Amino acid sequence: MTSILGIDNGLTVTKAVIFDVSGQQLAVARRRVPQLLPAPHHVERDMEGLWRATAEAIAEAIQLSGRPASDIVAVAATAHGDGLYLLDHESRPLGNGILSLDGRAGAICESWRDRADAALKLTGQIPPACSPAALLAWVRDNEPARFAQIGTFLACKDWLRFCLTGSIGTDRTEASTAFTDVQTQDYTLDALQLFGLENVAHALPDIAESAEIIGHITAEAALLTGLVAGTPVAAGLHDVTASALGIGGHATGVVAIVAGTYSINEVVSDTPNTDPRWLCRNAILPGQWNNMALSPASAANYDWFIETLCEAERVEADASGESIHATLGREIDAALQKPTTLIFHPYLYGSPFGPQVSASFVGLRGWHTRGDMLRAVLEGIIFNHRTHVDALRAGFPVREARLTGGVARNPAFAQMFADILGMPVTTSQTDEAAAWGAALCAGAAVGLYASPLHDPRDMSLLGQTYTPDPTRAASYEKRFQLYQKIINVIAPLWPEIEALVE
Repeated sequence: MTSILGIDNGLTVTKAVIFDVSGQQLAVARRRVPQLLPAPHHVERDMEGLWRATAEAIAEAIQLSGRPASDIVAVAATAHGDGLYLLDHESRPLGNGILSLDGRAGAICESWRDRADAALKLTGQIPPACSPAALLAWVRDNEPARFAQIGTFLACKDWLRFCLTGSIGTDRTEASTAFTDVQTQDYTLDALQLFGLENVAHALPDIAESAEIIGHITAEAALLTGLVAGTPVAAGLHDVTASALGIGGHATGVVAIVAGTYSINEVVSDTPNTDPRWLCRNAILPGQWNNMALSPASAANYDWFIETLCEAERVEADASGESIHATLGREIDAALQKPTTLIFHPYLYGSPFGPQVSASFVGLRGWHTRGDMLRAVLEGIIFNHRTHVDALRAGFPVREARLTGGVARNPAFAQMFADILGMPVTTSQTDEAAAWGAALCAGAAVGLYASPLHDPRDMSLLGQTYTPDPTRAASYEKRFQLYQKIINVIAPLWPEIEALVE
């Protein structure tokens, strides 16, 4: 029976997911990939270790599917976007891969303020610290010997593609993270020159369509993964785009929201529209753009709260067979039934306002419970999403929202999204949305689908729509306005707070 393999590599876990052609998930296997933190603001991973973990996950997924590997007719990968994975002139890893959580290039981005307008006009974005442009500049300035050895620079999923096929390259969605002209959607030397990186023009990987066959499984990769040598591999795509595609959200008029480590909010447009509040990058199809408003300030705040303040309860829940989320969900539900002064700014790992911004609870009193605090955390996460969604709504026509991410499975959280955004929000039952987005590209590459946008599933049967409650929406609107006022008041103090540890 025909099946497709989608590979999804996040910031901590790599996954292999096998689907049948109707989109039904047949098997999934995961491996954790350790993060390396060699210095403050440095977040890395071993590239060979990532490949070994992914190969193990693929082999396990094939075994769990109960089907022969020969049933898999195509493969594609997606992975965290931005970051930097370097190969030398012999196509060997050149140091560790750098993740998109890395902030070492923050000072470089600050020094580029004088060219921000030029970057926005030319490339459709002002480079964040995790941008390949910023990270390459950091390597140039701090590790000149390593910089001189660069043979090519890749995104994470393109490193996995190389390991699977021996083919070096990228796709159109990933290519637009730094060095493409926003108008032509192709590389421009002007972008490299703008950042003083013309010396690595030779290292730009060739661009393919996301649903284009770029190689086949090598004998070596087949031995490690259990895949059949010669199986076609498609170019794949950036994980932000893959997640939206996997929930039916990669379309004009739809804001796709991913509540994960990052607050990801994106809208497809038929013309380029640039603004400092979002990244205007290539969509899957030529002549379309994917406009991403994002920050590292979403569900990772909830995870931090659990890991830091609920460890004993988590261990107890695991022992009893109950999810810690179910235990805490009851506390959150109780907190939602009463008014609160608590407001949380979810900037534990970053914000839309720069690297010096930090998180805070405001209005905390002695009678507040853990459930009250968790409610404020979830509310703050959605307020941050709203900051991004409001920016996108100001620039693009939006008729609906589609939501994915682990916490989106909680009905109370999904309803909060609808109430805070003031618009209907549809969740998806697609558990592995990014992997399915990659699988759609693989299937389209071998002719199973007319294009990656032709999802064979009936999306109306796979989601639940939450509509805003007028009374709650009005209450949240008042709280959101106060949330923003507090940001404006405390903003001048963030640099002083950060300076306390210098």
